[in-house]
Amino acid sequence: MGIGMRELIVILLVCLVVFGAKKLRTVGSDLGHAVRGFKKAMNEGENEESTPPKQIRSEGTDAEFPEVAKRDAGTREASSKTTTDRPA
Repeated sequence: MGIGMRELIVILLVCLVVFGAKKLRTVGSDLGHAVRGFKKAMNEGENEESTPPKQIRSEGTDAEFPEVAKRDAGTREASSKTTTDRPA
């Protein structure tokens, strides 16, 4: 009990009258692009789930900036003073 051939023809004729031939062609084209993009996104999502995430390895040291180096040096000095004040 689905849509038969007669119903499809009636729907297409009503759309043709409402939108016109040129507009109907662009609407159909835009709808096709949207469906194609949706299917592509769904396939990419499935592929993303099946592959394990990649681990990024750290090669070498991080970049050092003068502001951060000064701040870290100040915190290291403060922490070294507190550790030397403790009795053994």
